[in-house]
Amino acid sequence: MRKTDTPQTAPRGNAAATPPAETARTLPPDSLGWSLLLAARVLAAVHAGRSLNEALTQLANEPSAARAAAQDVAYGVLRGYGRGEFFLRRLMTKALTHAETQALLLGALYRLETRTDSTHTVVDQAVAAAGELSGGVFKGLVNGVLRNFLRQRDALLAALAADDEAHYQHPRWWLTRLRRTYPANWQQIVDTANSPPPMTLRVNQLQETPAGYLARLDAAGIAARPLGRNGIRLQKPCPVDALPGFSDGMVSVQDAGAQRAAEILAPTAGSRVLDACAAPGGKTAHLLEMADLDLLALDIDAKRTRRIEDNLHRIGLHAEVKAADCSQLKPWWDGRPFDAILADVPCSASGVVRRHPDIKVLRRESDIRRLVHTQAAILDVLWQTLKPGGKLLYATCSVFTEENSAQIDAFLCRQPDATLLHAEQLLPQDDNDGFYYALLGKAD
Repeated sequence: MRKTDTPQTAPRGNAAATPPAETARTLPPDSLGWSLLLAARVLAAVHAGRSLNEALTQLANEPSAARAAAQDVAYGVLRGYGRGEFFLRRLMTKALTHAETQALLLGALYRLETRTDSTHTVVDQAVAAAGELSGGVFKGLVNGVLRNFLRQRDALLAALAADDEAHYQHPRWWLTRLRRTYPANWQQIVDTANSPPPMTLRVNQLQETPAGYLARLDAAGIAARPLGRNGIRLQKPCPVDALPGFSDGMVSVQDAGAQRAAEILAPTAGSRVLDACAAPGGKTAHLLEMADLDLLALDIDAKRTRRIEDNLHRIGLHAEVKAADCSQLKPWWDGRPFDAILADVPCSASGVVRRHPDIKVLRRESDIRRLVHTQAAILDVLWQTLKPGGKLLYATCSVFTEENSAQIDAFLCRQPDATLLHAEQLLPQDDNDGFYYALLGKAD
């Protein structure tokens, strides 16, 4: 499993009762009904075990406006984990087994909550979309459920406050862990995870300074402010094509918390460096922007290694890129030790859930134990490839202790030649996602 991807789990309950079908073409492609129908297919795919990124690929050939509207609904429903399901449990006498109609209702409820000025249009268009599913047999059901929601909305919202999952929009087990680990600020973590993320840029220091790039943005009419060493946060997200110099590698999109990886590892010029779980290549590129390095970038997924190469090509940088499992040395390691290693390991991605809200649906508490085992195995293997006096940066995008400080404590017990040089837990907040970093030094 890749480091920020969601697990491909078995379907829950009746989530996969309806196999993927060809999208009907009778609704106008610029209608709300069409967008709700597309969103329903995406949501049904996620509930059947596919990642949101994978599910969204089925919209690739849709008109851009319809694609954007469907994506907005899908993200909104997934961020509001448990909320729509709470309403449906109280509005229906028995659970619905038709996955796409269930997803359509969730999307329509999201729109009714967020677009209160167009409730009649939402109901009408949701019913029209239901007419394209299973011969239209669920049109009456969709109409009745949504109209009942509008009649009972105040009472439903009052009742929702007593349901932890629906109120805080996270799985119950997840909330339990956050409360135990962060008793003073767990709710702030939850609130951040339920909000849309900022768009943050990393200025390529080989080409421009943050101050210089802010001036370029100002000239382009894009409001922004500096953030961190080489970061800039946009006031509002925008297409990358609108960013000055993006195609020439002057700037990249990267969360401020993710930018800390290269800053903490900070390899010196001429160092032999390994980026062990590198795709899509943002941290790889950042390392190369900071110093001239002999860098090997690995990723277990051959398709994703192409994204590393594409990112490096856009920026005008070079690294050796290989598709390989970093925990299996023989296929990729030539025996030459590394001066520095970035181990951005597979993890729960619990710190970046506002960017990947499908994690709330697909992640299971039982996944944590498996991930901890994988992380420990990667650490032990990569430690063999680090030269004496070298340093390894262990990184996750998780807020769970088992994957972070507890993992490092156990590693230090197993490896007597390892020393913890620096550690920091970044919690999700307005300016950054959640990350954990532990810089480890190897004795000479």
